[in-house]
Amino acid sequence: MIKVGDKLPDGFFRVKDAEGNAQKVDVKDLFTGQKVVFVGVPGAFTSACHKAHIPLYVENAEKMKGMGVDRIAVMAVNDHHIMQVWQEAQNAVGKIDFLADGSAEYAKALGTTVDLAGAGMGTRTKRFSMLVEDGVVKALNFEPEGGKGVTVTGAPTMLEQLS
Repeated sequence: MIKVGDKLPDGFFRVKDAEGNAQKVDVKDLFTGQKVVFVGVPGAFTSACHKAHIPLYVENAEKMKGMGVDRIAVMAVNDHHIMQVWQEAQNAVGKIDFLADGSAEYAKALGTTVDLAGAGMGTRTKRFSMLVEDGVVKALNFEPEGGKGVTVTGAPTMLEQLS
């Protein structure tokens, strides 16, 4: 599993560009030479992710960027079509990058997969937040096992870690 001090593994995400075309984006292009707040959520539009986790990142995006963050990115094990619609629903266009890890390949590379088949969701990623500088993890937060909400991976914790 990824830990503080590790370099992010190589990989790709899928996104939709402004014209609605599917694009493959290299992890290196997103993180190299930048200070990035990177958030992983189990799924787009799921209750905690949609109502409690990502809205506070959207609300605090400018504040984080004012603290030296170049990019805020959220990853979920969903396809790029859903991630684009979710980004729009969160009013996050131009504020946060929404990255699709449709087959959980990047979650596997991070070592963050969780089996949510019992809830009908299949393989997903654990809920996390991390501060990444030039591709290296500087701070890392995971919600406690069995947790049902957002306690330590939300924007308030990240704001503390940035100050």
